Amino acid sequence: MNKLMRWMGIIGLTLFLSAPAMAEDLLMARTDNAFPEAMTLLQSAISSHGYKITRLQEVNENLAKRQFKSDMYRVVYFGKYDEIKQVTAKYPELIPFLPLSITIFAEGDQAILVANHPRMLETFFPDPALKPTFERWEKDMVTIMDEVRESK
Repeated sequence: MNKLMRWMGIIGLTLFLSAPAMAEDLLMARTDNAFPEAMTLLQSAISSHGYKITRLQEVNENLAKRQFKSDMYRVVYFGKYDEIKQVTAKYPELIPFLPLSITIFAEGDQAILVANHPRMLETFFPDPALKPTFERWEKDMVTIMDEVRESK
């Protein structure tokens, strides 16, 4: 019985330590594509889902001020103009959270994508009328990130 308990403990610990890190309010994906290719794939995936890229923000200057050297770190802002206009007209408190964004950066020969989880907005904006919008944003962002992750 002692051996069985010990083996169960070892298996449990192994499973716990091998589980991916979770961040409830973040969506994350890693791609084997190098940063330039991943950036192109990301922009293409965003456009193919009907979104317009509104801005590409380079954050290199601020990183350099903190002694972090990378020219491969961008924030991609995107949205659907009419949708954002309509949602913010009814819910102006959503303005700071829009347009949607995905951060992409290089890590060695790979790229990592990170975004705030759109469904976390439900915590701050519990209006049931917004739930379908948040769910669609979640579905679209997950699909966009999966497309970049799975592309070769």
